[in-house]
Amino acid sequence: MYRSKLSGLAFLFAMMHSVEAFSSPNNRRAFLDQLTTVATAGVAASVLAPLDANAEDLKVGGNIKFGGEDIMIGKAHGTSATPVQDELRYGVSDKLADKICNFNRHFAEYSGYFTGTSFEETVRNSDGPVTFYDSNTGKPLFVAPIGRSVDEFIEESKYHGWPSFRDQEVVWDNVRVLKNSGETVSVDGTHLGHNIPSRDKRNRYCINLVSVAGNPV
Repeated sequence: MYRSKLSGLAFLFAMMHSVEAFSSPNNRRAFLDQLTTVATAGVAASVLAPLDANAEDLKVGGNIKFGGEDIMIGKAHGTSATPVQDELRYGVSDKLADKICNFNRHFAEYSGYFTGTSFEETVRNSDGPVTFYDSNTGKPLFVAPIGRSVDEFIEESKYHGWPSFRDQEVVWDNVRVLKNSGETVSVDGTHLGHNIPSRDKRNRYCINLVSVAGNPV
């Protein structure tokens, strides 16, 4: 659709700058027909295309926000009020996601788990940074890559074994780090992973993909 719209616009541009564009009724009719086609395609695209989650007006990045152990107290479903959503993204296991998100404080999906999912394909095929959502609540938690390339984001994640986010990629309204342990959680009690600073002492959040595979609500 996008490519066809570009070709249509190129046609219009050429027509508008052609000396012969309006020299005959046939040329004028062709121009008007093409104008209608391009305009209709543009309207259809704007109406039918789903809202791109990456375009959300989110407050992303800033200083780390710490939280207390009270975030992770027992609730109706482990540390959360609800189980994980149905049909999580990236082809992750719902069963594994529910265990790690809600009934776990110390364990993680195995190193490299995310490489067997559609994570990399999704990131590489996106037109911009990808928003990652809480697998329980659907709230946005991370937006990446920001301030680095797609290759850098994926390579760092593969090197460490888990999707690895930086401070500038965190939606701090919905994420907290427990000060004594570095455990990284959602404000609603979803276990996400841990903050494991890199050698240059910059924060690096090693996050379970199953914890951020939710769908926006």
